[in-house]
Amino acid sequence: MPILLFDIDGTLIRTGGAGKAAMEAALQTAFGITAIRDEVPYSGRTDLAISRDLLQVHGIEPTLENQRRLCQAYLEHLPRSLTAKGGHVCPGVRELLPHIATRTPVVLGLLTGNVRPGAAAKLKHFGLWEFFRCGGFGDDFHDRDDVARAALASVAAYLGRTVDPAEVWVIGDTPWDVRCARAIGAQAVAVATGWHPLEELARHQPDVLLPDLSDYSQLRQLWE
Repeated sequence: MPILLFDIDGTLIRTGGAGKAAMEAALQTAFGITAIRDEVPYSGRTDLAISRDLLQVHGIEPTLENQRRLCQAYLEHLPRSLTAKGGHVCPGVRELLPHIATRTPVVLGLLTGNVRPGAAAKLKHFGLWEFFRCGGFGDDFHDRDDVARAALASVAAYLGRTVDPAEVWVIGDTPWDVRCARAIGAQAVAVATGWHPLEELARHQPDVLLPDLSDYSQLRQLWE
């Protein structure tokens, strides 16, 4: 049975920087930080790792309690930030997901660094949340590879059986998506709709490399 695990930011949607803006607003409201230092990378990372680094950079002890406090404030700011920043669904996604969803049996899941409520907020904003049945999220992990392991466990729980990693495809826009696919023995599709160009993604040797998801004839092997 084909199991397709999608990244969110840069793969399914581009939010126009709404997540980053919401996280920076959270620093201000939760901790009173007014001078935001732009030193923390976001691409391909989990929200927990991002929150830890943001706290450290701004001189705040990155305890788990403080990370949770920052995350809660982030979730409060995120809906307004999504509306303010606009953003868009990546090319081909609105056509691809319904097409795959009609195929039986295929499992559509998520493998994302977003915390689950953040993932839901983003995908609901763009009308895509309903397509996904299970997945791994960044609520409890700093390492993307651990999110991949959690996604595999989530799929197994959803199906009620052990999952063969050979059934799994991880679809994402960063080198970390390719790496975490390898960490669980899955195959990787890399798409250049995020911050990483085709040439950079090619160096990480994904099984499939695409400029975007608009030509899903090239993806037919994933579900046939």
